[in-house]
Order: sequence, then C-alpha cells, then structure tokens
Amino acid sequence: MNVYKKALPAAIAAAALATLTAAPASAAPTTLAVTVKVQLKTTSTVKESAGVWFTCPTNQVLTGRSHSGDENGYTTYYCSSITVNDQPVQHVVLGLWSGPLKESRSHYVAPNDQAIVGRWHSGDENGSTKYLAGMFFWQGQQLRFSAAPTWSGALKESKHSWQAGAGQVMIGRQHQGDENGTTKYLSALVTLAG
Repeated sequence: MNVYKKALPAAIAAAALATLTAAPASAAPTTLAVTVKVQLKTTSTVKESAGVWFTCPTNQVLTGRSHSGDENGYTTYYCSSITVNDQPVQHVVLGLWSGPLKESRSHYVAPNDQAIVGRWHSGDENGSTKYLAGMFFWQGQQLRFSAAPTWSGALKESKHSWQAGAGQVMIGRQHQGDENGTTKYLSALVTLAG
C-alpha cells in the first residue's frame, strides 16, 4: 500500500506533464502581422510626345499620372515607395519593355504580381507607347499586386489627374482615341505573398 501511495502522485504528475506538452499552443501566432504602406516620393513632368523613356527612381513604382493638352502637352508621373513594417522593399525589373502599342487604341496590363515602373511614348495618338513592369520583394518574399484590381472611370486624356487609392499601385492603363479620348487606369492593392 505504501508503494502505491507514492507511485500514484508521480503517475498523475507524469500524465499531466504529457498532456501539457501535447496540447496545442493556442496563444502562439500562426502568422506575423505586417503593415504595408505605399507613399508618394517623387513626381516627374515630361513632354508627352518627346519620346522620353521614363522610369521611376530605384525601388519606386508608378501610382499615378496626369496629362494636360494634346501630344505637345505635359505628362506628370507619380512614383511611390513601398514599405513593409517600415522597411523598404526592392524591385527587380524583368528586363524588357513591352512591345509597342498604338496609343489611340492601347491596352496594357502588367504580368501577374508585377507593377508598372516605367512608360515611354513618342508622337501623337498614332505614335507608340511601351511599358516597363517590375517585381517587388521584401526579405525574400514577393509582393502581390493582384488583390481585387480595379479600373478607374473614364478620364479625358487632355485634362486629367489620377492617383491610385491608399495602399495601391498602377498595374495597367488603356487609352482610346486622340487627346480628347478616354484613359483608364488599373490599380491593385499591395499585399505580401502567402
């Protein structure tokens, strides 16, 4: 009887310890919370028809564009930085500019999970337009730009100003007609991959 009394508390303690180590840690987080911010950093104005190969500064992305006048008017590009938990992301440009698109009936959407970092245009509405897209990374993880992409309303090309919403970047643009035709922009929310 004496051995049983001593063994019973030890067996209960061992069973309790086994239960504690086997129980899931419900208080432990499964994913770390991240804060993604998109902040305007630079604006650049160029003559639309001049054939300027415009690219945002290093580690920035297009988040807006405005234009005033015909092909001899001026275009302003809005470039922003992206941070995750207040740390800047880096982008990798994937080599080549898009093929030329006739501006008067152009439609461009960046490849999946890429955003526009550059644009080139030469001439009037019958001239060509090209785009440059890039992939962005934070601590080796790729950012995503496909979360509920949204087209803007139709804007008159010769007098408009557009900027993506909070936390969004430009991933596409389309234009129909001459300077009095319509322009639309496609924007997407920036998120961190899985």
